[in-house]
Amino acid sequence: MAILNKVEQRPSPFEWLRDSSPPERKSLIAGGLGWMLDAMDVMLYSLVLAYLIREFGMSTRTAGLLNSLTLVASAIGGFFFGVLADRIGRTRALMASILVYSVSSAACGFSHSIPQLAVFRFLLGLGMGGEWSSGAALIAETWRAEHRGKALGLMQSAYAIGEAAAAVVVLLVFPNFGWRAVFFVGVLPALLVLWIYGGVPEPELWKNRVKEKKSGALRKLLQKDLFRNGILATAMNACAMFGYWGLFTWIPGYLSLPVSKGGRGLSLAIGTTFYLVLSPGKWLGYASFGFFADAFGRRKPYFSYLLIAAILVPLYGVIRNPILLMLLGPFVAFFGTGFFSGYAAIASELFPGEIRAAAMGLSYNLGRGLSAAAPFAVGAIASRFGFLPAFFLLAGAFLAAALLALLLPETRGRQLT
Repeated sequence: MAILNKVEQRPSPFEWLRDSSPPERKSLIAGGLGWMLDAMDVMLYSLVLAYLIREFGMSTRTAGLLNSLTLVASAIGGFFFGVLADRIGRTRALMASILVYSVSSAACGFSHSIPQLAVFRFLLGLGMGGEWSSGAALIAETWRAEHRGKALGLMQSAYAIGEAAAAVVVLLVFPNFGWRAVFFVGVLPALLVLWIYGGVPEPELWKNRVKEKKSGALRKLLQKDLFRNGILATAMNACAMFGYWGLFTWIPGYLSLPVSKGGRGLSLAIGTTFYLVLSPGKWLGYASFGFFADAFGRRKPYFSYLLIAAILVPLYGVIRNPILLMLLGPFVAFFGTGFFSGYAAIASELFPGEIRAAAMGLSYNLGRGLSAAAPFAVGAIASRFGFLPAFFLLAGAFLAAALLALLLPETRGRQLT
């Protein structure tokens, strides 16, 4: 009986979530759902990419360039909406970003040429970058320090759910209604704005800063320590994102393109199903990172995840057996995406409150903008040499990010001002 009582008294790993306050829970739901639906809208393009290449007569180089354009736009949107979030509030900026990316996603379904599709993907990128900046700042400033990493990790894990939702949309909608209808589904996230407007409060930290009415706050980024850490964090994030976007933008195409073009020759349905199998690995990677970050600090888990990703990615490019690809996929997804959960905690704890959203948005999305070369680079290399050399390039980017992480200060437990 004593043993049973000890087992019964063991705290649940999600007790911290049950004990959270209503504002904490609402901020997590708003940021998480916004990020999840953002992922769904972004991934719809990648999942029908093999078909769009045939529909528009695109080369893999052009297809990669369109995705790079979206990432460049996300850098612009991340900074713009970050500044907006510091000025008008986290929730208002979050609502605006969701409206931008959802309407732009649906607009992709009306494209009749590559330039039209490029414009709509650019606009989608603006909202995509803005959602992370405002949503991450909202959660970071609402949650207590001892649970901030876990909350941000859970928010980041919603991205994997969104990608899985995109795969389900493609499997259900594409065979019956075509690729245009797939993009039309992307307007649904706009409905989330109604709930955020009526139910999600602004963080008290932001309200107090508004009363202080400080001006010229962005000049703080030029202070010695802030500037150094900001440059390091941005470079680290750029390398990590180069690996991520290069890999996961092209995995659906890598699986579905014919062997003659360097792919694995799977059908669109099977390739999409394989991609869907990656989602549990992604979700576990995102969610588990928050627990590791709150227990062991931000740097060590970040380094470990990226180092293992650097080892696994070339293996994924070597394997030809479909069963082995399916088995290894979740592990590649776990380590190749889970590190993302650490960046929101690192960035929110590096920068002071009056510029937090703008600085987080600038650093995160500048890194994403610099990583925009990855989809284009993978497409260009794959078209000439195949996917394996491209995957080695991505592994090198993951390794560089891992080493840069060790140069940043440890910020676990830091109280936000």
